[in-house]
Amino acid sequence: MKPLQQALDTDLIRSFQEGNQDAFQILITRYQEKIFSSILFLMKDKYLAEDMFQEVFIKIIDTLRSNRYNEEGKFLQWALRISHNLCVDYFRKAKRSNVIYSDNKDIFEILNVNQESADTRLVQNQSHERIRKMLNQLPEEQREVIVLRHYADMSFKEIAEITETSINTALGRMRYGLINLRKILVENQMSL
Repeated sequence: MKPLQQALDTDLIRSFQEGNQDAFQILITRYQEKIFSSILFLMKDKYLAEDMFQEVFIKIIDTLRSNRYNEEGKFLQWALRISHNLCVDYFRKAKRSNVIYSDNKDIFEILNVNQESADTRLVQNQSHERIRKMLNQLPEEQREVIVLRHYADMSFKEIAEITETSINTALGRMRYGLINLRKILVENQMSL
C-alpha cells in the first residue's frame, strides 16, 4: 500500500470517509495554497479570505462525511468551485445588506517573494502594486482568469470548470485581459 503522502485524491477521500483524519490533512496541505489564492483574489482582503477558506473546508468536510462527494479525480476543481460559489454568495449577501468590506490589497502575499535585500523587496513591492492596480482596472471576468492562470497555476480547462464557461471563453478572457493590460501599460507609460 502507498504511503498517504503519495496517495491519489480519491484514495485520500475514501480514507477520510473511513475515519482517517490524516488523509484529509494531506488533502488540505496539497491544495491549500491554490484554494486560498483563488479566494484571496475574489475577497481582496486577507482576513476575509482566511475566514472564507475555513468555511470552504467546513463545507468540504460536511460533504465528504455525508458521502455526497461524487467528483472522482477532480477534487481540486470541485473545491475551487465551492470556494468560488461561497465567495459569490458572500458578496450577494453583502450587497443586499449594504455591508462594506475592506480592500486590504494583500493579493500578492501569496507569492513567495525572495527577501534577499531591502532594495529587492522595495522593487518587488512596487511592481506588485503596479500589477495589482492594473488588474483592478480590468473587467472582473478577465481579472479572474488571469489570476487563476498565473497565480493559482490552473489550466484553462480547470478555469473553465470553476467559472462555469467553455475553455474557449476562458481563453478569450485571458487574451482580452492581456491585451487590456498591455494598453494600460502603454497609456500610463508604466514599466514593471
